[in-house]
Amino acid sequence: MSGDGRVGVVLVSHSGAVAESVAELARGLAAGGVTAPVAAAGGLPNGGLGTSTELIGRAAASVDRGAGVAVLVDLGSAVLTVKAMLAEGDELPEGSRLIDAPFLEGAVAAVVTASAGGDIAAVEAAAAEAFDYRKT
Repeated sequence: MSGDGRVGVVLVSHSGAVAESVAELARGLAAGGVTAPVAAAGGLPNGGLGTSTELIGRAAASVDRGAGVAVLVDLGSAVLTVKAMLAEGDELPEGSRLIDAPFLEGAVAAVVTASAGGDIAAVEAAAAEAFDYRKT
């Protein structure tokens, strides 16, 4: 852990390819300066579909800079996995939060806000605002 004050973002998907792609898009849209640390935790260690506490824990540790870790998830069982990890209390870095937000739009908002220096509350609020994005 480095104490540079940036919130880290972890993207948990049942698919490694989906998690990596969403992370790449979010980083790209946040470009233009220092980008917050982002890690994908998708699929199982063997490459299959699912969620892995091992991959999620490793991803969270890799983005922890001392300002909190925002964890966004794609589907129901990923929510349950992260909630269980948070309940254990020692599987995720201190200050980790499960963020209730749409996966793609929330990830972009979270990474952009974290990259701009927003604290964990601001990152959570920005990601949650993505529920209100209208496409018509």
